[in-house]
Amino acid sequence: MLKYIIKRIIFMIPTVLIISMLTFFVIQLPPGDYLTKIVSQMEEQGQTIELAELEALKARYGLDQPLYVQYWRWFWPIISEGDFGRSFSYNMPVADMIWSRMGYTVVLSFVTLLFTWIVSLPIGIYSAIKQYSPGDYVATFLGFIGVAIPNFIFALVLMYISFKYFGVSIGGLFSPDMLTAPWSWAKFCDMLNHIWIPVIVLGTAGTANMIRTMRANLLDEKRKTYVLAARARGLPETKMIIQYPVRVAMNPFISTIGSSFANLFSGSTVTAIVLSLPMCGPMLIEALRTQDMYLAGSFLFIMSILTVIGTLISDILLAIVDPRIRYEEG
Repeated sequence: MLKYIIKRIIFMIPTVLIISMLTFFVIQLPPGDYLTKIVSQMEEQGQTIELAELEALKARYGLDQPLYVQYWRWFWPIISEGDFGRSFSYNMPVADMIWSRMGYTVVLSFVTLLFTWIVSLPIGIYSAIKQYSPGDYVATFLGFIGVAIPNFIFALVLMYISFKYFGVSIGGLFSPDMLTAPWSWAKFCDMLNHIWIPVIVLGTAGTANMIRTMRANLLDEKRKTYVLAARARGLPETKMIIQYPVRVAMNPFISTIGSSFANLFSGSTVTAIVLSLPMCGPMLIEALRTQDMYLAGSFLFIMSILTVIGTLISDILLAIVDPRIRYEEG
């Protein structure tokens, strides 16, 4: 097992290097650069910029260098000093901007993942055990509804109901008086009072998908020979179901840990805008729109790193839960 983990970690090093290259070169694909955007905006406003000033700005931002030089100037400070560069648009260190959003994003992603597991796991097991029962039909119907309704539409409906019938605005993670307040127990409790709406909205589609996945996998596992053999040995039904087929049917839950964070980063952007959530998605969209390459590249790079780490965690947990995945070389 230790050999398996070490091998997976070693494979992460070239993976991260390749990801950094692809990330940087992909954000360079649109024509022009940040200065091109600035010049076009000035021209729309009837302003002009001198050629000498333009060349000075290119030299300042390193945009007059070849692409591979720009890449190295961006990547080397990240791995050597943890310096992600400076945002062109905001004229601020990228690290400060990222970590101010990343904390909330990771917390929301983690809580949403827990919500998805806690809700979908027992409902999926119940639907498989009580197949074609009224509860199974209700769970299946709600699963289809959860998959069909976009998250941002669900968010708009909840915001409308909350404001119209309860007079409460559910946007953001904090009350207006707590938004700029320093961290304290009161601010933490205020965040807990607001976080449940984003968690429900962001976790609805994932929960619906996981219910259907758990039900289908468990129904398939229940019909296999090892389950019939365990039942023939006289094991109690509940213990047998939990100990054998449920353990194997949980593989999709564990295998999706790696992609869950990236999906919440990319798939929750519109929802984050609707609910005014301080997540990474809206800032990433703005960075891509303005071609702020250091800010956009750093966001994409960190998202990729989280996906790689999540995949490693998934592989380790799968090897622990499912003995079939464990293997020894030699």
